[in-house]
Amino acid sequence: MSARDFAANPPGTWGAISPEEWSDPAWQLRNRIQTLEQLEARLSLTPEERAGTILAGKKLALGITPHFFNLIDREDPDCPIRRQVVPRIEESVTHADEMTDPCGEDSHMPVPGLVHRYPDRVLLLVTDRCASYCRYCTRSRVVSGAGEQELSVDLEGAFAYLEKHPEVRDVLLSGGDPLLLSDSKLDSILTRLRKIPSIEFIRIGSRIPIFLPQRITPALVAMLKNH
Repeated sequence: MSARDFAANPPGTWGAISPEEWSDPAWQLRNRIQTLEQLEARLSLTPEERAGTILAGKKLALGITPHFFNLIDREDPDCPIRRQVVPRIEESVTHADEMTDPCGEDSHMPVPGLVHRYPDRVLLLVTDRCASYCRYCTRSRVVSGAGEQELSVDLEGAFAYLEKHPEVRDVLLSGGDPLLLSDSKLDSILTRLRKIPSIEFIRIGSRIPIFLPQRITPALVAMLKNH
């Protein structure tokens, strides 16, 4: 199977679709499982999963690409792949000692969307959307648009901050998933960062290679090589 032969992953319950559709990242995103009805049509849920899915829209949205769903063992509720993306009722339980921001990012955010905790590196949040939503997400308070807190991003403010802080040499792009941005948008962010002399390393935190490998197109790869 070649690196681009996504048609080798059968469409399963999505029926008779063409290899071109299955290999199209836009098709994968349009056909994500996002509701209880869509999930139950393809998977026999446990009571815990069903209850968790009903409540998912109040904290972290449900989202599973067809590609990733086809990797799930539908007969095993404890399938590790299934547990990553299918909600469970335990998510709705908030313990007294839980923190809204478990990684303490908000208290180290000099500019909306820019986390500067360690002297020589920063985390730059560029989107609140993902191809699929991991149920264990440590940033669920701002990811997917379902929670009570919205992700605020000030890219120009972040660039200005980095220009004034030459001690920062490492930038990690995250979110959400940066590779869900258009090629042109991502290119503009990378181009702007590369204009800051003190920035040596730019990293991208992404789960697109497993959730939506169709997004890794020759055009995207060519653009990334330019940086």
